[in-house]
Amino acid sequence: MNGIQIPDLSTIIPDMVTTLVLTSCECLNLYFKSFADMEKVFKFDKVSEYNDLNDHETLHPLVTVIDFSRSKPWSWPGGNAKSIKVNYGLYSIVLKESNCGDLKYGCNYYDYQEGTLVFISPGQVIEVENFGNNFQPKGNALLFHPDLIHGTSLGKHIHDYSFFSYQSNEALHLSERERKIVLDCFAKIQYELEHAIDSHSKRLIVSNIELFLNYCSRFYERQFITREKVHQGILEKFENLLNDYFETTKSQTIGLPSVAYCAGELNLSANYFGDLIKKETGKTAQDYIQSKVIDVAKEKIFDPSKSVSEVAYELGFKYPQHFTRLFKQKTGQTPNEYRVMN
Repeated sequence: MNGIQIPDLSTIIPDMVTTLVLTSCECLNLYFKSFADMEKVFKFDKVSEYNDLNDHETLHPLVTVIDFSRSKPWSWPGGNAKSIKVNYGLYSIVLKESNCGDLKYGCNYYDYQEGTLVFISPGQVIEVENFGNNFQPKGNALLFHPDLIHGTSLGKHIHDYSFFSYQSNEALHLSERERKIVLDCFAKIQYELEHAIDSHSKRLIVSNIELFLNYCSRFYERQFITREKVHQGILEKFENLLNDYFETTKSQTIGLPSVAYCAGELNLSANYFGDLIKKETGKTAQDYIQSKVIDVAKEKIFDPSKSVSEVAYELGFKYPQHFTRLFKQKTGQTPNEYRVMN
């Protein structure tokens, strides 16, 4: 057309696309390399790797008990970083005996003082204060690989120990008597590790770990009572949180309040929050929320200008029939029956 030759785009476009893809990939590689250097995370997926860090003999490939006072000083290759991120592929329980650095999970520091236990489950990333080279930690630790408990009673019920999902200010504070029980449990496990492996070894090791965790469940229940001042006001804040939730338009924009949402607003992990509410009220956190929903619903139902569907949507239900089902479950009547009867 007018002497202008149009190039064959079918040959040019693939080259252009290839160049763009290569350039994009190179940029992404540089970005992720930079990000990896900046956010380096040290991983311990094997018991032997953690034993090597502490110059500790590996007596069993799936479980270890460590006395940090007998370990070699730590030397984290973290340069000038103020903290080191550690990803555990193991269950790890650390008993702190003295100041050995702050632990951080997410955005919060553990309430972690002398004589406390912290529980770390596989996949959690913990931030450890970096003291530089030749730092000597103190305390004790029990670490075991998930493979150790597969096929055992403990393996079936490990998720019942909700404290493995606790975080921030939720460490277990021990009395001196409790501390001795913990160390005794560790000593029994260590005895089995040093004993020649036989047909009883795994069962006895796992049984002692389960016994230790059952003691920890008891200690946590005691802590909910003895640390009442720390927990004081949480139930009141929970109630106020729910009141504010339904007095605003949050229920209509976000939906029904969840346990995770309420726990997050109170700066607690969902598991710790749930266990605390259960201990304080005898109800699960979910039951407590549902009871509040029904209380608010009873008030709204008395407004004759609103249909049951409108009440359901205002409360945050996606489907009115779900509201009707919950209301009848909690009161024995449908919303319409309740409205007529009252």
